[in-house]
Amino acid sequence: MNKNRVSVKIAGASYTIVTEDEPEYVEALAEEISADIKSICNSNSSLSMTQAAVLVALDNADSCKKATASADNLRAQIKDYLEDSARARMEVDVARREVDRLNREILQLRDRLAGK
Repeated sequence: MNKNRVSVKIAGASYTIVTEDEPEYVEALAEEISADIKSICNSNSSLSMTQAAVLVALDNADSCKKATASADNLRAQIKDYLEDSARARMEVDVARREVDRLNREILQLRDRLAGK
């Protein structure tokens, strides 16, 4: 995939990012981070830009970890559902074979009764 060079401004500082992501995606991330830093600085004027950036990074890391844990949990649930589904299919197959066997047995018994 092609590398894109994307120039962004975050909290007044310019950065050039080299990425495989689309420039619009990187620009949107930069805008979001810049807005988060600005919001934190506005809510607590005693924080430095670095402290605000660290708090944004901490919040984003927390969100990422929680999202990853949630995705892992969903994957585990899906795996359980798939296993339950496979087990149920096997039970249905066994039940169908039993129904077929019983139907054959009924036919044999009918034939015997008819032959009497």
